Amino acid sequence: MTDHCDAVLRLWGRQLYERQREPLAWAEAVLEAADRPPTAVTAAMSGRLDALADHPRDRAQLLFRTVAKLAANLRGDGLYDADVGTRIGPLALRLGELEPPIAGPLGDALGHPPDGPASLVTVHAAELSSSRAIRLRAIDALLEWAELGHPQARAALSEVASDHRPQDVTVWTKALNRIALFGDASLEPGLLRALADTGHRGVRWSALACAELGFHRAVPLCTALLEHPDPMVREGACEALGLLEEQAAVPMLAARLDDESSRVRSRAAMALGQIGGGQALAVLWQAMLERWSPKANHLASAIAAFGPPVVDDLIALTTDPDPDLRALACRALGSTADDRALPALEHLAAHDLARTTLGGLVATSAKQGLRTAHRIRARTAST
Repeated sequence: MTDHCDAVLRLWGRQLYERQREPLAWAEAVLEAADRPPTAVTAAMSGRLDALADHPRDRAQLLFRTVAKLAANLRGDGLYDADVGTRIGPLALRLGELEPPIAGPLGDALGHPPDGPASLVTVHAAELSSSRAIRLRAIDALLEWAELGHPQARAALSEVASDHRPQDVTVWTKALNRIALFGDASLEPGLLRALADTGHRGVRWSALACAELGFHRAVPLCTALLEHPDPMVREGACEALGLLEEQAAVPMLAARLDDESSRVRSRAAMALGQIGGGQALAVLWQAMLERWSPKANHLASAIAAFGPPVVDDLIALTTDPDPDLRALACRALGSTADDRALPALEHLAAHDLARTTLGGLVATSAKQGLRTAHRIRARTAST
């Protein structure tokens, strides 16, 4: 079997086992369907591996030994193996393939139709209308199936994402966190509707999902969220606008560089770096020069995202009389990992013992910049 098929079987086996209310009774039914002597079934269910040694080895031996380990685990007799129960389904399915006459009875005992994993996905999709605890378990399972490419799981997740109104917010956000697994243009109307519902607790995830899928019609709504009273929502709006690389949002993002929340300030700077362009760079440069915050490393990192065009200006900033600006220039130069930055950083690391507003040495910032540059260069070389 291919690696993909193996992954599907492992996931199916785990979820099948987790659904059993009486795992020992279920395991015993699977063994009985294997059409082996009752004495072998009894030995396995006793949890005694030594008793199984008395029985002749055949194709079902591994299944019997696995059930014996499960029985010992559940009875607290040792031989603990956290994953042992998850192997029963795949082993029984494989045994049915090797011995076609018992495939039907084994399938009945496992508790699924002959099509195997697809039936379990159907169950998970149906569970989305059950209790909250079951819905949460079902959405996690569907996401795992979607990651393996199961079309039915992706369809069920798309249905969840298409309308936020009937959904539990945790279920909704779990789905939207992995929107790239199943999302497409058909979700745009529903996600825009959710994004317009600014009082919904999942509005941050609506913005990020729209950005992940490249829905540029979301830009005005995301821009409006930059004024939302919840800092987490403002942060998500900044991130979404950065992902969409929306030039028109630069002035509003510039205002967020002075946000009361440090996380929003940082995310706004990152978004400006992602958007790029002369206007965004001018905003970031002005903010750093004015030192809107003594902890302005987020501004330095955002400026570094512009790459080679900013290196010469940053090198010039390392000679500024202000130690704070020299330290920020060191952080930014390190993130560029540019060859031209290394001599300036090495010089400051060796000689600049001036202290910044926060009490650190410029030399220390230069050393950190050098470490960052060497780390980035090593990573680039290895790839």
